[in-house]
Amino acid sequence: MAQPSVKRGQRILKEKPFAFVLKSQYRLERCDNCLEAAKVRKCSNCRYVSYCNRSCQTQAWAQHKHECPFLKSIQPRIVPDAARMLCRLILRLEHGGDLIRGYYTEHGSRKFRDLMSHYQEIKNDPKRLEHLDSLHAVLTDMMADSPSTVPNKTELMSIYGRLITNGFNVLDAEMNSIATAIYLGVSITDHSCQPNAVATFEGNELHIHALEDMPSLDWSKIFISYIDLLNTPEQRRQDLKDHYYFLCVCSKCTDPKETRAMTAAACPNPKCSASINIEWHNCKRCSVGISPKLRNAYNEITALTKHKLEAMKDVAYLDVCKVCLDKQAGLMHPLNVWHVKTLDAAFEAAIEVGKWQDALDYGQQLLPGFQKYHGPWNPLLGLLHMKLGKIQLYERHHKEALHHLAEAQRILVVTHGRDHRLLVEQLYPLIFQARHEAN
Repeated sequence: MAQPSVKRGQRILKEKPFAFVLKSQYRLERCDNCLEAAKVRKCSNCRYVSYCNRSCQTQAWAQHKHECPFLKSIQPRIVPDAARMLCRLILRLEHGGDLIRGYYTEHGSRKFRDLMSHYQEIKNDPKRLEHLDSLHAVLTDMMADSPSTVPNKTELMSIYGRLITNGFNVLDAEMNSIATAIYLGVSITDHSCQPNAVATFEGNELHIHALEDMPSLDWSKIFISYIDLLNTPEQRRQDLKDHYYFLCVCSKCTDPKETRAMTAAACPNPKCSASINIEWHNCKRCSVGISPKLRNAYNEITALTKHKLEAMKDVAYLDVCKVCLDKQAGLMHPLNVWHVKTLDAAFEAAIEVGKWQDALDYGQQLLPGFQKYHGPWNPLLGLLHMKLGKIQLYERHHKEALHHLAEAQRILVVTHGRDHRLLVEQLYPLIFQARHEAN
């Protein structure tokens, strides 16, 4: 019997995690079960995890009861997230988890042992071995009252390998990472730098939506992105090699034009909008020459931008972003990836300090770069439109607000689904408000 076709925006998988852990930085402000930001109360026994209500605490108890005494024993120290996740996986497997299946079709399923462990690669990776040794020390300390619970080094390495190469960052509605989880069924999905599906989350539940029409649901032809696509092919390939132990050979990674486009300089002729390779002697479109002085200035601002963005990995500063953008003007092409990354940092920094006009300017400039590198059906592009619409609404630019909010809806309906809380609780009310105020 022929399988039905898949339409863009169709939810092709919904899955609960095999194991998950809320990031420790959120443990006093988010529920350890549903992951919602709420007023929370600590578990009365371990005093480590917190829940938003009795129902969530009851739901979580099946797994938490096994880790509760270990978390209590290590108080008041904070357990590294990877150590707690390993602890949960060990206890899950010890209590029948090795028999649990995650289904990706009616009959297709995977168990934890079906996930790739990359045992050999990790064995030959000094950084991973050092990390594993430190986690083993934490687990040994946590489980001192039950030393037999800690697996031997070989078994622990195979669990660790499955965690680091199959773990998902669980994202909140604003695409911030709030938890780590392993989902069994979705582990069937491979990576592409040009994905045809996307993973989003509703609490701790993972949803996969199709980004393209497909003739049938064939999981061997469904791809999601494992990494940040707003990077050069060299950086993307390095990220995949370091974290997932494979070398990406997709057309976006192997086409030299891709790297040239992402690192393009602006033509020195102000009347020419061409992107140029800084190593060329002249612009291929208008023939204007590229001087050694221009080449040096471009290389200097590229190095400065990379340094400043690395320093602002956790918090972006608007004044620093402005300095970089001023120096990039006339040197970097508007679609140069380092320029786009700077605009992204400046946009978020301007929102953080309430500089709404600056945020609008940077956000508008950011749209073409997000569209090009993230693709037309990406949650980050949809969220950018939503943020721009929200600011325009605040500034009482109702027509512009409606345009951005409509674009956000067009994209987010595909990536999240019409009934996702992001749309129901945030986007739809904004659209209603914009329409009401426009009349």
